[in-house]
Amino acid sequence: MTGEDDRSVSADSGEQLLVLPDALRHELKEPMGPIETDANRLLEAVDGPLIAVGDVVTYHFLEAGRPPDVAVVDERTKREAVDEEIRETVTEETTLEATNPPAELSAAMIEALVDAVDREEPTTILVDGEEDLVALPAIVAAPEGASVVYGQPNEGMVHVKVTDDHRAEMRALLERFEGDVERFWSLLE
Repeated sequence: MTGEDDRSVSADSGEQLLVLPDALRHELKEPMGPIETDANRLLEAVDGPLIAVGDVVTYHFLEAGRPPDVAVVDERTKREAVDEEIRETVTEETTLEATNPPAELSAAMIEALVDAVDREEPTTILVDGEEDLVALPAIVAAPEGASVVYGQPNEGMVHVKVTDDHRAEMRALLERFEGDVERFWSLLE
């Protein structure tokens, strides 16, 4: 574990940016890419930066010997605490921390995500709250050809190979969230 001095927490961590409207929840149930259950097989298709959203996904990549360039974890899976081995493994190299309430995207989360994507070294963001929605802005923030991988409960890992079409699709979806969309875009871009 890195020292506390290496971690940063946004001063405006309580600032709510976007909230998932109930009307959009059903759209997020569908995977945004192919589902894979084997991390090694999935990694064969990764040839650029790797962004992992979720503790179990991050754990599988670490166990396969490929630390994600950016990992976003919250010490939970399916709304329950992950087991101790997963928690210790995925939080061992925590670099950043951010508060992000369930069904929201906070200013602190977006600032941490942008910071992590810009770093040269692998970066883990430990979220106080929930990281489920972070895959959406991660697809927008990731460079062309990057892989964003997130967990699909009871199915496996969803692999999104970032293209302009994926970014446009995520932008359109995020525009439909409630909240300060203008400020969200100013932080993300």
